[in-house]
Amino acid sequence: MSSLTTEILVIGGGSTGAGIARDAALRGFKTLLLDRADLATGTTGRYHGLLHSGGRYVVKDPISAKECIDENYVLRRIAADCVEDTGGLFVETEHDDPNYAAEFVAGCQRAGIPIQEIAPGEALRREPRLNPRIARVFWVPDATIDSWKTVWANARDVQIHGGSILSHHKITGLIREGDAIRGAVALNVRTGESITIHADYTINASGAWAGQIAGLAGLPVTVLSGKGIMIAMNHRLTQMVVNRLKRPADGDILVPIRTVCVIGTTDVRVADPDDWPIEEHEIQYMLDEGEKLVPGFRQARALRVWGGVRPLYQPPSLGAVSDTRDVSRTYTLLDHTDADGLSGFLTMTGGKFTTYRQMAEVAVDAACRHLGVERAGTTATTALPDSEEGRFYWLGARLEKREQDPHGDQLICECEMVTRQRIVEAMRLRGGDLDDIRRTVRLGMGPCQGGFCIYRAAGLGHAHAIAAAPATNAHLQRFVTERWKGVQPLLWGDQLRQAVLDDQIFQGLLDIEHLPGWDSVGSGAPRSAGRGDKAAVRPAKQPSGSRKRKTQTGGDA
Repeated sequence: MSSLTTEILVIGGGSTGAGIARDAALRGFKTLLLDRADLATGTTGRYHGLLHSGGRYVVKDPISAKECIDENYVLRRIAADCVEDTGGLFVETEHDDPNYAAEFVAGCQRAGIPIQEIAPGEALRREPRLNPRIARVFWVPDATIDSWKTVWANARDVQIHGGSILSHHKITGLIREGDAIRGAVALNVRTGESITIHADYTINASGAWAGQIAGLAGLPVTVLSGKGIMIAMNHRLTQMVVNRLKRPADGDILVPIRTVCVIGTTDVRVADPDDWPIEEHEIQYMLDEGEKLVPGFRQARALRVWGGVRPLYQPPSLGAVSDTRDVSRTYTLLDHTDADGLSGFLTMTGGKFTTYRQMAEVAVDAACRHLGVERAGTTATTALPDSEEGRFYWLGARLEKREQDPHGDQLICECEMVTRQRIVEAMRLRGGDLDDIRRTVRLGMGPCQGGFCIYRAAGLGHAHAIAAAPATNAHLQRFVTERWKGVQPLLWGDQLRQAVLDDQIFQGLLDIEHLPGWDSVGSGAPRSAGRGDKAAVRPAKQPSGSRKRKTQTGGDA
């Protein structure tokens, strides 16, 4: 068994873990960030992409609202390249309580959230697809943010400052010496090799799985899993974030993120963050709620459905919880030295993506205190890589660059305008796993969901000796399998036509199911969209609220 030594070990490669690792590395600690899969494949990679103003929480959860608006300003400064400054609207439809507006305005004022009421006519001029029967409209500084881009920018800064990243390593045990945690043992899930990591201090930032990690140290930490599903439509129906003017509920927000828009989200408690279904009636409900914001919403093409689980900390004093919407979205630092007499270990859980940096600073402040060192955090003022100039992301940036040299580097993914050179560079850096490359460069995340580009990218991996033929085949099969999870529940209309076309490409032409390397996908793995049987492309009816057919967890976004 090999071993490593570090000062700070961070468990969990989502936004909170990556933020903690960056904060520690910038303070001069030797830092190691570890995750059981690729970075940002848990909750961070499974949400709708909203950079919260805090407006959603001003009435029901004012502490979280204040945290969100404070960090909204910070992330606009330090992560500008990841942020699209869309602005946000809260709109009162004929389905909403008109008395809520007064509570909303008062809550925004208390939290310090800028708010401006605009005339419904002006709102419709800015967003012509909105429900024309809206009664009141308020603007707030909501925005959108690319979660993968943000997490990898944090990870790159960790490496720039001497830290290390271990993805695809699962914690199998914590090293305990008396009343202290001195590191962890991890399993490389790809090679089967184990590694011992000795650390001066270990920070548990594993989100919805934080209770499981704490349990390895014998600590009772209760983190509830609140499942939320989202549906991506194949283009932007609005250019601004649009919220219903009411208390947070299911299907009450539409987020334009990159080339699509996302309707979100449900909130259902589940027992296991790794085992939960997306049910057909949930899809139906989301599409119905979308109609209340944008008439004709159902006629747009539903591109993909996915879900994630919120990490909701349940303090012992809270008692039994029946509705996860009643649990605060604020974050919690569990200092196990003070609370449990176990040194060298703390847990940071709860919170929002928007507050990840603040959570990181609080966690590393606590670690410094226990390590007996004074090192001030600088993440609130130090820009992430590529955000140094403070320019917000612009949707047309890739197209503008392409227009300057229309006959330059070949486009492999036309939907997201990803070039051959960009893909090869990413593969040389990260290997040939196409799903990892997808998160790095947004490969296959447009309307075709990889139908036209992913076999080209697979060929590049093999042509540049990044992966041998069987491994390349396995990467291709695994990618198609994962994409299928989120497409299969939406097989009607244009989405069904796309699936039939994909079936002809991957099964009829490429016969990927019988390529050498299929066995390495794993026994029992769900088959791809080209499964070689009629069921692969059997039309699904538009979901009925009375039906409860379940599907898989839908992969990530």
